[in-house]
Amino acid sequence: MEVISIERSTYEELLTSFNSFVAQMKAMASRGNDKKLGDWLDNQDVCQILNISPRTLQTLRDNGTLAYSQFERKTYYKPEDVKSIIPLVEKRKRDDILRNRRKAGKDSPSCVTSKRCQDE
Repeated sequence: MEVISIERSTYEELLTSFNSFVAQMKAMASRGNDKKLGDWLDNQDVCQILNISPRTLQTLRDNGTLAYSQFERKTYYKPEDVKSIIPLVEKRKRDDILRNRRKAGKDSPSCVTSKRCQDE
């Protein structure tokens, strides 16, 4: 390890500059807090609002359907972006239900008139 000696006045100037830098960074950070991150939604909030799984939420992010921002490895969403995709998510759920029913044979023409299918 190499030892470097500096004069006391130089050290004090360096320390003063560093403290000034720290103060500026704290001021910038507090301005960032004024942006009200509390107005944004996190993954759990969005999953509850849309009634979807975390994996479905990941798919919505991956395919560009839902805009998001990341801060310190956490994902946040604007409430207006989430509200705008509610109709899309509901339509996909209805389409999935119909597709599953068709696969099960419950929407076939013979099933529409059959009492057995209507009771299920």
